Amino acid sequence: MSAAVQKYKLVFFTPRTSTQAILKHLFTRFPNHVGRIGAYGGCAFVTPGTGQFVPLEGAHPAIGEIGKPERVDEDRVEVLVLGAPKSSNPTNDTNAADAGVGEGVDVRSVLRELKEVHPYEEVAYDVYRLEDF
Repeated sequence: MSAAVQKYKLVFFTPRTSTQAILKHLFTRFPNHVGRIGAYGGCAFVTPGTGQFVPLEGAHPAIGEIGKPERVDEDRVEVLVLGAPKSSNPTNDTNAADAGVGEGVDVRSVLRELKEVHPYEEVAYDVYRLEDF
């Protein structure tokens, strides 16, 4: 893997029943860039928990009703994303997913795929830039 590749940690929250379908989709779409650690693919850390929210006026919740508190069995999912090289300007080209490991992928394309396959109207996620030490 090229030293120029920027590593990111993508963390997202999903209903437990959707976790494996989302991971399978991301690992299939980005086999060299999501969940890849050295000679291992499909790597993720999944922690169970309980998510809570109140759908507000104007929301179209997949789970729950407007104005009523909802609690859902969810997973916190963490995956490594091998991003575009630090020196390059990222593009919106999702075909970068087919590039080799050393070339990286635009993290925004991974987020678009996550939002496309995720069951929630509003996807809760965090992206952390990682440093090599």
